[in-house]
Amino acid sequence: MEKYIEKFMRYLEIEKNYSAHTILNYRLDLEDFRRFVGEADIEKIDYLALRKYLAKLKEKNLSARTVNRRLSGLRSFFKFLTREGYLKSNPILSILSPKIDKHLPHFLTEEEVSRLIESAFAKNDQDAQGLRNRAILETFYSTGIRISELVGLAVEDVDFIGGIVKVRGKGKKERVVPIGEIAMQAIRKYLEKRKRQSQALFLNKRGQRISSRGVRNIVMKYIKAAGVKQGVSAHTFRHSFATHLLNRGADLRTVQELLGHANLSTTQIYTHLTTEKLKSVYDKAHPRA
Repeated sequence: MEKYIEKFMRYLEIEKNYSAHTILNYRLDLEDFRRFVGEADIEKIDYLALRKYLAKLKEKNLSARTVNRRLSGLRSFFKFLTREGYLKSNPILSILSPKIDKHLPHFLTEEEVSRLIESAFAKNDQDAQGLRNRAILETFYSTGIRISELVGLAVEDVDFIGGIVKVRGKGKKERVVPIGEIAMQAIRKYLEKRKRQSQALFLNKRGQRISSRGVRNIVMKYIKAAGVKQGVSAHTFRHSFATHLLNRGADLRTVQELLGHANLSTTQIYTHLTTEKLKSVYDKAHPRA
């Protein structure tokens, strides 16, 4: 089975143009399945073997979302093997995915976002790291980009004259998003203060490109300092960005483009949040609500 996994990895890299991070996730999930089936020939893997694997995942008390991600990887893998002629039939076609309860994403109010960002200056963090942290928070909220997209930014990706940022998203797809003047000022101050020259926009203490983990730690530091609600993470900036745009009248298609969502249905979850906002206003304002 190992050689087929390698063929699939090359397919994801060359034909699908997936990022190294995405390919690694596929590999880890497929290696887990390979360990489960052992040395079984790929042709011997059938519906029953897949059902047993699914039962094993459920025994681990993994979330439905995690199980679905594992199954999604296997679906792509077996579809590839069938299409390329390595298998006569696809054994996973009859496997159903667990139902996922839709949870509305956490988001911050505009006041909470301001408090969180201002907490970056509360301790007089005016050195390069403090200015970097402020720039990271401002960039998150100004652009709504993902953590992986933020850490992948280069200095040249920021157009300070045009007020736009070139972002490389999922599947290495590039998009251009606007960035506000306040965020650009924060980035300028950081770049003027930092000593090391690098193509990467945000650097760690060692002068290397900052990692996703490093960014999460920075955000959590200021979340605690600001005393905002629980269940908040770096990704909450993205949710807040989308929610605040919709609350202020942005249309769903525009928000979809800004977030880099391939499908509008992914963006539509934010309409539930704004519907609650509308209902709240209605209840307060309508005489017969």
